[in-house]
Amino acid sequence: MAKNTGRGSRQGAVTGRSQVKGATGTWIKRDTSTGRFLEAKKTGGSFKGIRTEK
Repeated sequence: MAKNTGRGSRQGAVTGRSQVKGATGTWIKRDTSTGRFLEAKKTGGSFKGIRTEK
């Protein structure tokens, strides 16, 4: 499980999640076991500590 360090970074990886870039250019978080889309990021950049799908 990932832990926030308080310095703007995350120690370790978030398990059970992945992210993919959507058609509109936003990053979308997915649950790897069910394949459901959980949330889309409104601000720029990707989610921290979550692996990226190709």
